[in-house]
Amino acid sequence: MSGPEGPGAPAGGASRGPAAPRSPWRRLWHAGRPRATRGQLLAGLLCAALGFGVVAQVRQNDAAGLGELRQSDLVRILDDTGERGDRLAEEVRQLEATREELTAGSDSAEAAARAARRRAEEYGLLAGTVPATGPGVVATVDDPAGAVRAASFVSLVQELRDAGAEAVQIGPVRVVASTAFEDPGAGRGPGVLVDGTALAPPYEVRAIADPATLSTALDIPGGVRESLRQLGAQLSVSTPERVEVTALHAVSSPQYARPASPGPAAGGG
Repeated sequence: MSGPEGPGAPAGGASRGPAAPRSPWRRLWHAGRPRATRGQLLAGLLCAALGFGVVAQVRQNDAAGLGELRQSDLVRILDDTGERGDRLAEEVRQLEATREELTAGSDSAEAAARAARRRAEEYGLLAGTVPATGPGVVATVDDPAGAVRAASFVSLVQELRDAGAEAVQIGPVRVVASTAFEDPGAGRGPGVLVDGTALAPPYEVRAIADPATLSTALDIPGGVRESLRQLGAQLSVSTPERVEVTALHAVSSPQYARPASPGPAAGGG
């Protein structure tokens, strides 16, 4: 007969004793292992759905600006962009021709004088110190409700400038880079102050540039015409054969600014 089995000897077919204890590192890994619960899975799915919705909405908003326009409106915007590019290319060609004229030939002094005269005339037109004439548009803003404010004229002038307007006049006032538009203040009735001159409706705006480009710029969907219509005002645009801009801007002498004389190079001893 065999003797009784010892306490540590495994018996055939008998149940095993308790498993050997795990190492501390193994217990720590099991304790720190993430356990996904049903609530966490649901929260993750909701976050993913929300992110997808936000991305889709942003893309839809980005495409809505042009996607909702009619084909004729898109054609006008494309033509306007192309004409602006053509104007810039023509300006580059003129500047290159002037440079070649100044650097080539024996009569460079006379060429420089002609270029200076042309440049002085251009600066006079931009500064509003000389009258201007040429093709363009005459826009009339009829404001029976007196709701048009200075901000509308800022947008109107900016749209004309973006379309290439080289000379602009509102009523009897020449519009230049420093022209200020202000509301007249409470109790003073409808109107707008342009460089301190009080103007009342209807307002006449004269601008010289390519008439088709200017008209297109004023008719861009959601632009100046639409914003004026929302205020109860009406914008009418005509394209006469010649537009006269006769108002002049009085240039005041600078009080503080002086021409800077060239100094020594930076870092020189």
